[in-house]
Amino acid sequence: MYLSTVSRPVADQPGSGPRRRRFTMVSGNVVALGTVSLITDVSAEMVVAVLPLYLVLGLHLSPVAFGVLDGVHTGATALLRVVGGFAADRFRRRKLIAGVGYALSAVAKLGLLLAGRSIPAIGAVIAVDRIGKGVRSAPRDALITLSTPPEALGRAFGVHRAMDSVGAFLGPLAAFAVLLVVGQSYDAVFVTSFCVAALAVVVLVLFVREQPDGGAADGETNDLKVSVREAFGLLRVGPARRLVLAAAMLGLATIGDGFVYLLLQRRMDLGLRWFPLLAVGTSLAYLLLAAPLGVLADRIGRLPVVIGGYTALGATYLLLAGPVDGWPLIALALTLYGAFYAATDGVLIALAGPVLPARLRTTGIALVQTGQALAYLVSSVLFGLAWQAWGPENAIRAAAVAVAGVLVGTLLLLVSPSRPTTRKVPR
Repeated sequence: MYLSTVSRPVADQPGSGPRRRRFTMVSGNVVALGTVSLITDVSAEMVVAVLPLYLVLGLHLSPVAFGVLDGVHTGATALLRVVGGFAADRFRRRKLIAGVGYALSAVAKLGLLLAGRSIPAIGAVIAVDRIGKGVRSAPRDALITLSTPPEALGRAFGVHRAMDSVGAFLGPLAAFAVLLVVGQSYDAVFVTSFCVAALAVVVLVLFVREQPDGGAADGETNDLKVSVREAFGLLRVGPARRLVLAAAMLGLATIGDGFVYLLLQRRMDLGLRWFPLLAVGTSLAYLLLAAPLGVLADRIGRLPVVIGGYTALGATYLLLAGPVDGWPLIALALTLYGAFYAATDGVLIALAGPVLPARLRTTGIALVQTGQALAYLVSSVLFGLAWQAWGPENAIRAAAVAVAGVLVGTLLLLVSPSRPTTRKVPR
């Protein structure tokens, strides 16, 4: 795949001509952050792979209750993304804030041992885990943008998300292996997950470097501390505001992995021990497609790739309620679902990066992620209600219609003759 330099992209080094620039290596910081994400995702996906089974089949949660918990898993702590992003920008300690987030998520894995069968306690532990993710995501992505030239952001995020998806691929396999060795012992999965997450924190401390505001992305420097008024003033600027609104709309179209895998399990009547492997299929597609789609986004534009990703999501939903069955259904659905993540997860942030000034980069990214996460919370609850009221097939068809509507709204927001999403926000 891509090799790394010690501290800067090849495009910044002597002797890098235009031809070589097309094949620039990502910076060492991007690779270090990718390694942290890889290890963390092994830990996280071990839990995610067994949690739907544990909650729905083990604790007999209703679809509505699972939808609420699934929404909490991603959306309930969304506002803390903005808090973490603002703190990282104000104190210019993005690595420290990201490290706090990774540490919180690691500790939460042990909390699942103490929660037992108490639904409120499980919800609280999931919230702590999501606090950690909410706090770390924007500082981590800001470090990537500040370590990368603007023209290579798609490639950098593609490489980072590809490394991240290696962890997502290995995590369910690790959970499967633990369950195969110790039987249906979820506690063993949680303990192993904590140990892996702790290793990620160590790698972050030792190998990730803080980046100044005047990084490779745009060369800005400013000694004044970021104020709350300045941070939220981003929402008064057209391009940034439209990005946040579009991200929120796109979040409304996403129902969550747990529901997708539960629908596949019902259609195929899969045995419980095979359930974690569904996430492996998605992660494999993500792993293979993330870097190529990142490079494609740099060449043809990031918005078309994002739109293509959500088109793949709508196709996935239609497959889950369509006539295709058996192993072709599993192969097609998981491939399209992985393509959706590969085309949207990092590319949307790469789309936002050049629009935002370096000193407000983390806050701006946090606002985009918060819009998505809050919308996802609403989407998960609504889908759980729809499942319970209309049945799973009708609910997933309604989700596919929602994707189509959201894509039209996103195009209306982000496409204009002046291409607002490629201009930088004025300071």
